[in-house]
Amino acid sequence: MAGLARASCEREATGSGLKPLDVDEFRATAHRMVDFIADYYRDIETFPVRSQVKPGYLKQLLPETAPEDPEGLDDVLTDVQCNIIPGLTHWQSPNFFAYFPSNSSTAGFLGEMLSGGLNVNGFSWINSPAATELEVIVLDWLGKLLKLPEEFLSSGEGGGVIQGTASEAVLVSILAAKNHVLEMSLKKGLSKWSILSTLTVYTSDQAHSSVEKACTIAGIDPQNLRVLPANGSTNYALPPEIFSKALADDVAAGLLPFFLCATVGTTSSTAVDPILALGTIAKEYGLWFHVDAAYAGSACICPEYRHHLDGVELADSFSMNAHKWLLTNFECAALWVKNSNLLVTALSTQAEYLRNKASEMRMVVDFKDWQIPLGRRFRSLKLWMILRLYGASGLRAYIRNHIEIAKHLEDLIRADDRFEILAPRTFALVCFRLKPLVGDLDNGYRSNAELQEAVNSSGSIFFTHTVLSGVYTLRIAVGAPLTEMRHVDKAWEVIKEHAESLQLKR
Repeated sequence: MAGLARASCEREATGSGLKPLDVDEFRATAHRMVDFIADYYRDIETFPVRSQVKPGYLKQLLPETAPEDPEGLDDVLTDVQCNIIPGLTHWQSPNFFAYFPSNSSTAGFLGEMLSGGLNVNGFSWINSPAATELEVIVLDWLGKLLKLPEEFLSSGEGGGVIQGTASEAVLVSILAAKNHVLEMSLKKGLSKWSILSTLTVYTSDQAHSSVEKACTIAGIDPQNLRVLPANGSTNYALPPEIFSKALADDVAAGLLPFFLCATVGTTSSTAVDPILALGTIAKEYGLWFHVDAAYAGSACICPEYRHHLDGVELADSFSMNAHKWLLTNFECAALWVKNSNLLVTALSTQAEYLRNKASEMRMVVDFKDWQIPLGRRFRSLKLWMILRLYGASGLRAYIRNHIEIAKHLEDLIRADDRFEILAPRTFALVCFRLKPLVGDLDNGYRSNAELQEAVNSSGSIFFTHTVLSGVYTLRIAVGAPLTEMRHVDKAWEVIKEHAESLQLKR
């Protein structure tokens, strides 16, 4: 097949219709799809990293109704190449530095292919015993790489489960914590409705927005969500004394604190909350303590970064996204809990059509009771293949390489007196800005926003921003699977060129 960037977009009617599943037909068409995807990755650097299309572009290119008669795969792939790919922002491009990475790999693709090919729905053990048992084993493997306490492994009352995202992980943790505190309070003779109005959640203003969303879904009064301030004086980590004071004030006001979410690797700056100190306070007040390490958890398989998890032994739940920085195709978020019974009690449903002997005798794990939906994909296959085909040593080398590249970028920025670093680089995220000119009335907000948009509009690279202590902050996250040192060198040259151009115009 011709390269994606160069192939013709002319269509020819080739449809004859695929059978629902024919082994020989599948073999032939799947090979063509693999070739198409391989060509996409071969040519990925020829595309603008951030899509340059306008809103509503696709409606002008595709028919208003589905085809009555079958079309051929060639027709579909031509549309993908000519109409879909221009509307993609290329997350796997080596010049993608936005948000946090969303990793892929050969092993990840193979795992996805195998999972899709087997296409089982493993919501309970009996529906495919291997799907459940492999997930238990693989989450134990990963938990041991992270040196999680024994209580989080399947050998005890806890264990691990794959959620879709860290947002789901924090939601099910809040639901389990809420259900548990309600049960305990009802046993004391308290009214359910009086308890609900007092339940209070704590997190940092640097925590992911999924905490707020989870509280909304879980029915927590918005007035009882404490988003506590962290600032540059603590490198944007949540100060334990602020948390402690908020707890004491709320208890004195008659509220019922029940949940704390701390973060290891915040989205804005990869700040690390002091989880040992926070966990100690949380345990004194009887809170459920959740640690969200969605991004930085992957780095903690490296011994030199494991200290960022010191205190995790005090947590009730811990999560990290293997799909962010551990070569695992989206989505694959690992959640470990110390007491799985609390998840099951909060989330279990026992419809007659789901009953079976193994479940009723409690001989097995049914992961439907550890998550929001009933159905679940065989996601552990891809994580299993990642761990086997790359090994712990290969994964550590992969992460360390990205961190070295980020260090290199940090050095380049520090060497240019037109720019400044705005937050400590802990992992592979660099936060910086173009220094404001003398007399700049908005402290560089407009100039940095214009620089970011100019660079992103060029299609050369894609990066995003945040705001730290009121300052517009540019952030470059190194972590795409194809990114090498040369890509960061190129990115820095592009940023400098656009910065110089913008400053000359002022």
